[in-house]
Amino acid sequence: MDIVIIGGVAAGMSAAARLRRLDGNAHITVIERSGNISFANCGLPYHVGGVIEQREALLLQSPQAIRARFDIDVFVGTEATAINREAHTVTVREVSTGATRELPYDKLVLAPGASPEHPPLPGIERALGLRNVEDVDAIVAAVPAARSAVVIGGGFIGVEMAENLVHRGLQVSLVEATAQVMAPLDPEMVAPVHAILRENGVDLRLGVAVTSIGEGEVTLADGSTLPGDLVIAAIGVKPESGLAKEAGLELNERGGIVVDETFHTSDPDVFAVGDAVVKRDALDGSATLVPLAQTANLQGRRVADVIAGRDVQDRPVLGTAIVGIFGLQVASTGWNEKRLVAAGRKHRIIHTHPAQHAGYYPGAQQMALKLLVDAETDEILGAQGVGPDGVDKRIDVIATAMTGGLAASDLAELELAYAPQFGSAKDPVNMLGFVAENLATGLSRNIQWHELAAAQEAGATLLDVRTPDEYEAGRIPGAVLLPVDELRDRIDELPEGELVVHCAVGIRAHIAAQILAAAGRPGVRNLDGGYKTWLAGTGQ
Repeated sequence: MDIVIIGGVAAGMSAAARLRRLDGNAHITVIERSGNISFANCGLPYHVGGVIEQREALLLQSPQAIRARFDIDVFVGTEATAINREAHTVTVREVSTGATRELPYDKLVLAPGASPEHPPLPGIERALGLRNVEDVDAIVAAVPAARSAVVIGGGFIGVEMAENLVHRGLQVSLVEATAQVMAPLDPEMVAPVHAILRENGVDLRLGVAVTSIGEGEVTLADGSTLPGDLVIAAIGVKPESGLAKEAGLELNERGGIVVDETFHTSDPDVFAVGDAVVKRDALDGSATLVPLAQTANLQGRRVADVIAGRDVQDRPVLGTAIVGIFGLQVASTGWNEKRLVAAGRKHRIIHTHPAQHAGYYPGAQQMALKLLVDAETDEILGAQGVGPDGVDKRIDVIATAMTGGLAASDLAELELAYAPQFGSAKDPVNMLGFVAENLATGLSRNIQWHELAAAQEAGATLLDVRTPDEYEAGRIPGAVLLPVDELRDRIDELPEGELVVHCAVGIRAHIAAQILAAAGRPGVRNLDGGYKTWLAGTGQ
């Protein structure tokens, strides 16, 4: 059987290697337009910053090594230009010479990936993208002659590039047309990200678009200009689906290649995997585009299984992702609050601010976690985490729980590894489960930071149960101070009507709410995540 794979790197090479392991006789050919068949694309920004010093470390496999180990024909610097579905052939062109030829196939796998967005701005041709090794070579070559850089776009690649250009000593501006970087995060969770970018010298411009790119500057919609000897376009990516479209394969409205659960396109002999294909959202089954390396690698493996006759299907995606920004871990999985509100889905929200390991062990640092839960079924809908350490494993545990169908309250029951330097006896994930259980059973009620002002306007009394020193250092307007340790003896001082209690992060307020309930004041609401979450959300 002749199998042709268009595109290497994550999805394409995973498919090729798996196919060879499953079928020792198939004739497998991989076509890759760039000069490298297998490279660490997620490591590219870190070579720009000098964190990954050696360029060769990015190159995972050569065509020669792949042929020697797997007996796979690999052609780099070769572009597929047309698919003849009736004849079962692919036309390929050698980029350096322009020479063309036809390759026959019995099964064809499209793994073209996604390409950077380049909006039609004046001067956009001066902006460099970051997709492959050739792109990183161009950026590395341009850095020594530059003193300033403008990064357009505040997604994963944008913030990584901003950090690494700072490492190279450039004056860096980051421009994001929306109100925040890192769209998967909700506003109160992204506040530490904005802060750390600014603390490290990044000129962060939010809520303003680029209108033009000049010789040494970038002009914004508000009329201001930014110095930009080097300009990086990290606005987003789009499916590289032109070849599929010309071949008459079905695409969705965003240009993604439509596939079924076994990666078949609208042609039964043509498959597609990776960043270019439409995927199925794990929460509602809707079509989505998720350009993530882990998903691309798994789809490459699974399409090989399908071609080899194994009974497997694609899995839905949660969109689990993480990025490091100047030592801060930023991770998410599933849906955020913004998306749940837009979809009209009833949900509960839980904010916590635990340390990544036992507080008595040296080096404990606080993180922020947010869990989103279906208000009716207790299903976990998503999670976000931001902090210096320990965020990665908490988000991974939650993503695993979501995949396994665990409810939010079930997180309380997870048996997780514990030693003081790694976690706590009540792990942060367990704590999220405890709060979820309390809310689900009605033991606790909470209120969100963005709901507080309306509750106060409606007559609710806000009770601050922190210490006087904490209260003097910073307070929520209208809050009445009554420390939790004095509450039992001073309950009679509280006014009638609705009460909202808060502390720094929510733990003492939960105790206060239970004291009040025992004293005959039911229905007290805890300000979720406490003063710390309110402060991050309001920016005060």
